[in-house]
Amino acid sequence: MRAAFIDAFDAVLSDLDGVVYAGPHAIPGAPEALRGLASRGVRLGYVTNNASRSPAEVAAHLRELGAPAEENDVVSSAQAGAELLARKVAAGSRVLVTGSAALAHEVEIRGLVPVRSAQDGPVAVIQGFSPDLGWRDLAEASYAVAAGAVWVATNTDWSIPQARGMAPGNGTLVHAVRAATGKEPLVAGKPEAPLFLAAAERLGAKRPVVVGDRLDTDILGGNRAGFATAAVLTGVDTPETILAARTAERPGYILATLSDLYAPYPDVEAVDGGWRAGGSTARVDGRVLRVSGARGDLDAWRAACAAWWDARPHADEAAAPELVWED
Repeated sequence: MRAAFIDAFDAVLSDLDGVVYAGPHAIPGAPEALRGLASRGVRLGYVTNNASRSPAEVAAHLRELGAPAEENDVVSSAQAGAELLARKVAAGSRVLVTGSAALAHEVEIRGLVPVRSAQDGPVAVIQGFSPDLGWRDLAEASYAVAAGAVWVATNTDWSIPQARGMAPGNGTLVHAVRAATGKEPLVAGKPEAPLFLAAAERLGAKRPVVVGDRLDTDILGGNRAGFATAAVLTGVDTPETILAARTAERPGYILATLSDLYAPYPDVEAVDGGWRAGGSTARVDGRVLRVSGARGDLDAWRAACAAWWDARPHADEAAAPELVWED
């Protein structure tokens, strides 16, 4: 019997939104899949761009959903952002916090002074997601950034999965300040590598796999860190967007759900001028990608990705082929 996919790794670095939960609810089967890792000797860490809650709050929420989690298992962009800021400004500096109380706490424990108005004389601005942010908060950040304050964004996710669908993420709020000031922030969280490297170091992992639902944050960041990456199809990205991905955002593996961690992963191999995964094959003819397999079969998409990416190994922009299904 072939080994399970997860047996090749010593740790999972998991995203949260779109992988473990959507809004307040667990994604079906996700908590159970995560609980099974310990019995196989696989460590688990959560790497999240959500800066609106503290690691302790995130861990408590995960436990409520049935997933194993302690505070130290959570590595957040709020922590990374506050750490980056502490290296850029002197201890005791005033920092305008455009975000949650949890983000303000991360700033405070690093010896900086959180403030809420540009009139308080901040030397820096740190911006992270909070559902309570409004126009006045963004205006205060804009005033301070335009006046020359150091500007750190915890992350630039354009959207965030919620129970009712996709909602604007921190990236949309960061873009509002960018549009108002013409300035660019320093970005601390995904898709930058340090967040993933810090999580792996905390776990003592040598062979981690990054599991996420977003190519532009989870997969790009994991690739930049030099780790194996697996896109899971329970959140933002789809087989179609994965197929079209630019080189830097292509995952090493594609999983339907976290339950696939325990299934054997098919060999994806070159055969007869094309590529095969499981019982499906794919071949490229110019801009046409011919796939022999069912559209609903994930192996068909795995073969399709291998064939299309082999034909376009250095893609700086996302581009989709013309798909022809030959069931």
